Amino acid sequence: MIRIMLVDDQEMVRVGFRMILQAEHDLTIVGEAGDGAAAIELAERAGADVVLMDVRMPKMDGIEACRAIRDRQPDTRVMMLTTFDLHDYVHAALRAGASGFMLKDAPAEQLVDAIRIVANGDALLAPSITQALIDEIARQPAGDRTSYPGVDALTERELDVLRLMASGRSNSEIAQSLYLGEATIKTHVGRILAKLGARDRVQAVVVAYESGVVIPGDR
Repeated sequence: MIRIMLVDDQEMVRVGFRMILQAEHDLTIVGEAGDGAAAIELAERAGADVVLMDVRMPKMDGIEACRAIRDRQPDTRVMMLTTFDLHDYVHAALRAGASGFMLKDAPAEQLVDAIRIVANGDALLAPSITQALIDEIARQPAGDRTSYPGVDALTERELDVLRLMASGRSNSEIAQSLYLGEATIKTHVGRILAKLGARDRVQAVVVAYESGVVIPGDR
């Protein structure tokens, strides 16, 4: 059973999500909060697997709450919910440890699928999210690139996999591109995350762009 916490300052939004999620046999709601500060306190008690977190809320926004929850409970996954343009928030949220984004008006089946993906330890790195990240990093001067020691430990094959991850490709797509088995790609991804000290593939992609392993505009 996947344990879910809903965090949104609009009660009607929480009601809508609750109705959708309670209809699924493998999902259960373990708590609700109306702002980021309350979400941090509740997360410690609720033991949620996935937190659906609104971006804009009173007292504390979703990005700061996401960072606090991920610092205190690394195994809890956070998926950001927004009605706003993703480009305004994507970089900060990914750095805070978010495992993906969903628009609040996304179809119900997409929301349910997204929760299962995130709960399974993967991350939602849709092309629109990847492009938003690329755009943000591209605006940084080259001298502002961040140094990550783990990057130097990556093999050439692992760098190939990381670059394809940064383009938003799934494991199966990476396997096809490199003519390798999907199980082999999963092994490479696991080693990349370990060497980079990344929580998930989203954070690994952030490292790829911030360290200069992937240069915005290169293909």
